[in-house]
Amino acid sequence: MKTTLPKVLLSTMLVLALLPLLTAHADIGLTSSEIEAIAEEGFIYGLPIVMNYGVMNEYVVNRDSGQFKAPFNHIKNEARVFTYKDTAIITPNSDTPYSLLWLDLRAEPIVLSVPAVEKGRYYSVMLEDGNTFIYGYIGSRATGSEAGDYMVVGPGWKGETPKGIKKVFHSTTQFSLVAYRTQLFNPQDMPNVVKVQSGYGVKPLSAFLGQPAPGRAPKIDFPKFSKEMVKTKFFDYLDFSLQFAPAGPEEKEIRAKLAKIGVGSGKTFNFDALSLEQKKAMAAGMEDGKAKIAEYLKTQLIRLNGWELSNFFGDRAFFNGDWLKRAAGAQAGIYGNESIEAAYPLATRLADGSPLDGSKSNYTLTFPANEFPPVNAFWSVTMYDGQTQFLIKNKINRYLINSPMLPDLKKNADGSLTLYIQKDSPGAEKESNWLPAPDGPIYLAMRLYWPRVESPTILPIGKGDWKPPVIVQSK
Repeated sequence: MKTTLPKVLLSTMLVLALLPLLTAHADIGLTSSEIEAIAEEGFIYGLPIVMNYGVMNEYVVNRDSGQFKAPFNHIKNEARVFTYKDTAIITPNSDTPYSLLWLDLRAEPIVLSVPAVEKGRYYSVMLEDGNTFIYGYIGSRATGSEAGDYMVVGPGWKGETPKGIKKVFHSTTQFSLVAYRTQLFNPQDMPNVVKVQSGYGVKPLSAFLGQPAPGRAPKIDFPKFSKEMVKTKFFDYLDFSLQFAPAGPEEKEIRAKLAKIGVGSGKTFNFDALSLEQKKAMAAGMEDGKAKIAEYLKTQLIRLNGWELSNFFGDRAFFNGDWLKRAAGAQAGIYGNESIEAAYPLATRLADGSPLDGSKSNYTLTFPANEFPPVNAFWSVTMYDGQTQFLIKNKINRYLINSPMLPDLKKNADGSLTLYIQKDSPGAEKESNWLPAPDGPIYLAMRLYWPRVESPTILPIGKGDWKPPVIVQSK
């Protein structure tokens, strides 16, 4: 699961109206260079948090957003896969119908129930909090295919584990995303997916125990959100979000710096009272943060046969205060899985560095016989618009080719499989293997669900003995 937000946030211009509310005093006692440095670090630290708030606002707060799913603590089962019409998340997964749930853990823990799922069908329940820390999984790989009840608790919760609860998961924030992915074998398989989804249960702990509910958590006045507003209210959104995210030990330093400009301190500041020089320093710092994230992505991605791989997703210990890594992961595709759950080779260029462009060339991708991506579940190759990272509207309504489609694909005489990547049909005899491309820049994402750990394997990322095949320019 991967909003145009990175595009918006990371294209921030050096304007004077970027930060309307920032600190407690007009005279903040900082030099311009100090202000710029804090704004840079704060932007890098806060980018995933603000992005997450934007998605949460669209999905569970703003009923008029066009992307609204369900209120807090209510699951929304999508009896469909994502299409080009889904634009809240960049590089959306169109392999597995989603069930989405946003938890409000302030009043009491929440119990998640899963049904028994047939062993041949992969499913995954990813638990990711407002810090974009993945704090656990339920599903085929992590807990098996048996039915079970699992409890999610908020920060600071201390209590007994009730009888019947298989495991307790600890969110570092009061609000948390739960993303369910359920494998779909083909369009005719959707009723079976719906049956699995109907078994996903959500209950407050009191209801699970058959006890009276505690008092309700206070009502929150969530700030309005839009992709335009975030250009000028980045630190407002960050300030709002941090009140629900107690600082961990590794956050104390950056939180202390942010407090100097009023972010996270519960104070407000009249930005207009800052000098012109200080305003410029704030804006310049955000631009510095943007540039540093872009440079990190250029240098830290692992390149294999023209594909780029990363290992940017994990829990609090995984990041260990590396906010630049966390920001890079959010920009590359927020809500991506840990590599042990799914690996994501991405391609925007050929092996020689030439950009993939559907308006100029056709391409092929050939998997040699018996050398398909090594997975315990399944694999896919998905096409996105290189400019927006959204799915491509096309006349055959095909957004990906995946391993469940293999029986309907045409293999070459030697057993290899060639995919045709181009904007126009390659002809009736090849159309089964056609992955429609945009009339412009191409962004390809390969997904390996539950990658094998034994040879051949893509793990550890960048060191495994399996590599994605080279994309070839055909004309």
